[in-house]
Amino acid sequence: MSPAERRDVVNDMASDQGRDMRSHGKDDHPADCDVTVQLSECGRADAETVFDALDHVFAGCEDVAPAPQPAAGPEPTVWMATFDSSAHSGDITGPPRISTPVEALLTGDHHAVDEVEKALGRLFEVRSTQSVSGEHEKESRLLLAPR
Repeated sequence: MSPAERRDVVNDMASDQGRDMRSHGKDDHPADCDVTVQLSECGRADAETVFDALDHVFAGCEDVAPAPQPAAGPEPTVWMATFDSSAHSGDITGPPRISTPVEALLTGDHHAVDEVEKALGRLFEVRSTQSVSGEHEKESRLLLAPR
């Protein structure tokens, strides 16, 4: 399955858009390895670039067909995908190109979020980092910029 088929593109009215959300049944990994990555302040092309880069490093946890690109109207304000931080699938050569800084919000287990944060740090320039830790979960906000 291609990286584009593994990502979930959402906005605040995702349930009204009739997306095909088929799970491929990857229940064979611990849930504490899942990291939800939400991207904002970017367009479709930059969100796809970030997710494609992460797809080269980690396996996507869900097979989700993204919504078709609308012919007109506003794009989503948030782009989301979930990655399995324990399933390393490789590295990419060269830094991915994004046209503008992208805000990323990572949510998951402390160690899992740290792994995805490190990967993003190798792929992009991280201009700012803020994090909040709870007992079982960590939330990290990053500003990703092109290298």
